[in-house]
Amino acid sequence: MRCKPGLLMFALVLLAGCGTVPRLPAPPELIGPAAPEGFSPDVRLVTTDLKNFTALAPDFFGGMRCAARDGTVDILALSGGGSGGAYGAGVLAGMTRAHARPQFEMVTGVSAGALLAPFAFLGPQWDARMQEAFTGERSAKLLHSPTRTVLARLLSPRGLPHRNALFQLVDHFVTPQMIEAVEREAATGRRLVVATTDLDKHETVLWDLGKIARHGGDAARTLFRDVLIASASVPGVFPPVLIRVRDGDHVYDEMHVDGGVTTSVFSTPLIAGIQSTELPLLRGAHLYMLVNGQLARAPQTTRYNTIDIVSNALAAELTYKTREAIVDNIAASHRLGMQFLLTEIPVDYPQTSFIDFDQANMLALFDYAARCAAQGLVWMTPEQSIERNMGANHAITASDAPACPAGSRRDKPDRFTPAFQ
Repeated sequence: MRCKPGLLMFALVLLAGCGTVPRLPAPPELIGPAAPEGFSPDVRLVTTDLKNFTALAPDFFGGMRCAARDGTVDILALSGGGSGGAYGAGVLAGMTRAHARPQFEMVTGVSAGALLAPFAFLGPQWDARMQEAFTGERSAKLLHSPTRTVLARLLSPRGLPHRNALFQLVDHFVTPQMIEAVEREAATGRRLVVATTDLDKHETVLWDLGKIARHGGDAARTLFRDVLIASASVPGVFPPVLIRVRDGDHVYDEMHVDGGVTTSVFSTPLIAGIQSTELPLLRGAHLYMLVNGQLARAPQTTRYNTIDIVSNALAAELTYKTREAIVDNIAASHRLGMQFLLTEIPVDYPQTSFIDFDQANMLALFDYAARCAAQGLVWMTPEQSIERNMGANHAITASDAPACPAGSRRDKPDRFTPAFQ
C-alpha cells in the first residue's frame, strides 16, 4: 500500500514532538527589560506593552510624518500566505511598471509578508531581487522542504536551522548591502516592522528592522535574518528560531515562530486601539493592505479523511483571522481619518495550497499580479472585495482565466475613498 505524502507529513509532525533540542530558559517576565544580546530593548515591542508603546510612539509615528516627502504618510501592510507571497511581489512590480508605487513611510509584514517587506521598503531598484526571491529556484526548494525538515528534526535536531530551505532562502537575500540600504532609509524616519510569535509568552512581538539595521555589522545582519526566518517559520513545518536575550547578568533563550500564529496582518500594535495619543499623527494617511491569499474560496467538496479535514479547518481559521484583522484595520482607519484600500488574490484565481511552492505556479501568480497592477486593477474598497468574494459559487479550474481583482482603476492615492464612507 502506498502512503500518501500528506499522511506521511502528518505522522512525522506528530513524531517530531518526541524529540527536544537543548535551550536556555525563557525570560521570567511577560514584559521585561531583556533584549537581544548587544541590542537595545527598543528594537522590538510586545503588542500588549502599553508603557513602552506610549514611550516609543511620538518618535515612531512622528518620524514617519517627517519622512513623507509629499506630506502624506503611505503605509503598506503585508499579510502572510506562504507561496501566495508571489502575488504581493507581483503587485509591487506591476505598480513600479505603472509608475504608481508610492514611497511607503511604513511597511509591515507577517510570515511571507515579512519576507517581502524589505524589498517593498527599499523600492523599485530591488524589484529584480524581489522577483528572484519569490519565483526563483531557491523558493521552489521550499516545495519539498516541509517533509524533509520534519524528518531531519527527528534524525538530527541540532543545527537544523542552518540547513533548511527557508534559512538558505533568507540568508541568501539578506546581504550586507540590504542591511546598509535599510539603515539609510530608516535614518530618514521610515519604518520597517515585522511580527513574530513568542511561543514562551504566547504573544505577538513586533520587530523594528530599521533599528536593528542601524546597529550595523554582522550582529545586525544575523538578527535581521533570524527575525525574518522566525516570522515565516510555520510550527511543525520549519524549526523555530531561538533568540538569545540578556537582562543584566542573566541570559535566556526566546523561542519565536511564524507571526501568523497570533496575527495575520497589522498596521499598528494591538495596544494602539486602547492608547491612541500619538495615532492622530496618522490622520489622512493612506493604508494599503495587501493580502497574500484569498479571503474566500469557491465551494469544493472536502474529502472525508483526516488530512483534508485538518488542512481545510486550518485554512478556514486563517481566512477568518485575516478577515477579522482587516475589519479591525478598517475600523482604525475610520477612527483616525485614514484612507484604506485592499488587494487580495481573487476568489476565482486557481489557487492551490499555501505550501505549493511549485516554481511555475508561483511565476504564473507573480505575472498575473504584475499585469493587473500595471493596469491599475488590483486595489479595491472593502465593499468591492465583499461583492466579488460573495459571487464565488462555482468550482474554479486551472483553465479558467480570472479577471483582475478590481473592476476600476484604483492605483493612485488620489483615488482613495475614506473607509466606511
